[in-house]
Amino acid sequence: MKKQIFYLFPVLILLFQPVILEAQNSVLIEAESFTNKGGWVVDQQFMDFMGSPYLMAHGMGVPVSDAMTEVKFPATGKYRVFVRTYNWTSPWHPGEGPGRFLLLVDNEPVGVSLGTKGSEWIWQEAGTVDIRDRSAIVSLHDLTGFNGRCDAIFFTMDDVVPPDDPAALEAFRREHSALPEKPSDAGSFDLVVIGGGIAGTSAAISAARLGVKVALIQDRPVLGGNNSSEVRVHLGGRINVEPFPALGNVVREIGPSLGGNARPAGHYEDHKILGVVLAEENISLFLNYRAFDVRKEGSRITSIIARNTETGNELSFSAPLFADCTGDGTIGYLAGADYAMGREGRDEFGEETAPEEGDKMTMGSSVQWYSVEDSSPSSFPEFRYGIDFNELNAQKVNMGEWTWETGMNLNQVYDFERIRDYGMLVIYSNWSYLKNLSSVQEDYENRRLEWVAYVAGKRESRRLLGDHILTESDIRDHVLYPDASAPTTWSIDLHYPDPQNTKHFPGQEFKSIAVFIPIHIYPIPYRCFYSRNIDNLFMAGRNISVTHVALGTIRVMRTTGMMGEVVGMAASLCRKHDTSPRGVYEKYLEELIALMEVGVGRYEIEDQQNYNLGGTLGTWEE
Repeated sequence: MKKQIFYLFPVLILLFQPVILEAQNSVLIEAESFTNKGGWVVDQQFMDFMGSPYLMAHGMGVPVSDAMTEVKFPATGKYRVFVRTYNWTSPWHPGEGPGRFLLLVDNEPVGVSLGTKGSEWIWQEAGTVDIRDRSAIVSLHDLTGFNGRCDAIFFTMDDVVPPDDPAALEAFRREHSALPEKPSDAGSFDLVVIGGGIAGTSAAISAARLGVKVALIQDRPVLGGNNSSEVRVHLGGRINVEPFPALGNVVREIGPSLGGNARPAGHYEDHKILGVVLAEENISLFLNYRAFDVRKEGSRITSIIARNTETGNELSFSAPLFADCTGDGTIGYLAGADYAMGREGRDEFGEETAPEEGDKMTMGSSVQWYSVEDSSPSSFPEFRYGIDFNELNAQKVNMGEWTWETGMNLNQVYDFERIRDYGMLVIYSNWSYLKNLSSVQEDYENRRLEWVAYVAGKRESRRLLGDHILTESDIRDHVLYPDASAPTTWSIDLHYPDPQNTKHFPGQEFKSIAVFIPIHIYPIPYRCFYSRNIDNLFMAGRNISVTHVALGTIRVMRTTGMMGEVVGMAASLCRKHDTSPRGVYEKYLEELIALMEVGVGRYEIEDQQNYNLGGTLGTWEE
């Protein structure tokens, strides 16, 4: 019990300290720090670009309960009030959007509806309020259930207007901040793993079981990434296959027993993966912390800085080794690691599936959803904000899983909020048409939206480049390298806009198709798992060193979990021999092979993950 409290201390204790920042006659409240969030959710996915997480009223058309917190004002009197918010449907509908909410002070509305103006994140002036008592309850009151969002609230008696420019806004936050100027020291570690998806969690467990002291940093309240109850993508690929059948034992321990996308939350067994991590004495778990800064000396990372997504508390993590398991290659990018993004041209690596000319297209992100049949009729508000559905283009379905995919022609890092928002926009628009206008209204009379993801499931963004870049030719020709390691068993599975969807929504597709190229089981070279120009940086997950085409086979989560196991083993050899990730390849490859042959499985667990295995042409030797 002590261990769990210690690891979750920053999350569980600081969470109840609202970030209420005072300077002269002004008060800045970061919305994510509200002590009672009601039905509002914390969204941290875009904080690297807007500077902060925010609260969102994700009610799927039903207004959520109020978020509230107590605010201590520096003085009584009249305050101007500004709220940083976003009219989120404005890219498709320039008028007033559906994310309307009110700001309340002691249950009294302050001025106008918010979340209704502009086409980007702005400070919307709410009005004025007369504060008669220096302590007041500030609340966010949702009016629609359609994803109204609030980043921060600024009360001022001075002639101050908060800035919108990102750099000026960061300085403004710091100026009004009650937090320490420097981050606190998180402790001493041998390996810092950033990203708590299947790859990162497997890396942390593997290293910890081999004596490595690990910090595991995850920017959500749950582990599992795309396989968690927040995103709900089932595991894919095979484990425990040649040439290293012991690889995958950790994935077997942490993975859910049931398959299926877009299923009820319990299907994904968040408790299982958390329980395995908490049982490891060598892992310090930091939930709700997002890494946003990297410190370096030469070509080595010395530390990373992470911010708590609810309190703003910052911690510094120092170690001789780091593993970027963020999916987006965020740590590598911040450190100046070489990376690629988009599709390589056919001539660059001689890949027959690559386009003739390289471009910026990627596979997209999925916002999954499902509905349930109730015993009585239910209504759904009319929702028309720039995307129109009719009898020809409506999706007459009860759920949407991986094929509901958006953003292939946008930047999956910088445009990600728009990509996620478009995913929600088409779900609500289509559902509204089915419930209110379609010829099959009767079929949907008793159906209700039960779940719509607000954490989007991403497939592709940055790929950090290592000493080897895995290509389609490596896989098709079955080129076996001396550092063969974690096997990939999934077909080369690449996604493209669905032609039927393109017909109805040209340039605004939200459905995809998959094109499969069968492969033999292929062991990925270990050199794909570390950076070629940042000396102490590992990577595991979809951000490893591969081309766009090769990504099509290695990106499924059982495969990325085995990558993590190998990275954890290599980290233990770095610690043992005081060497680098490259040094393991150059001097200690035989030791790594020996570890992969034995594995790090700790428990005899029956393999219940006989779902979504994918097909292969034959064994790894063929």
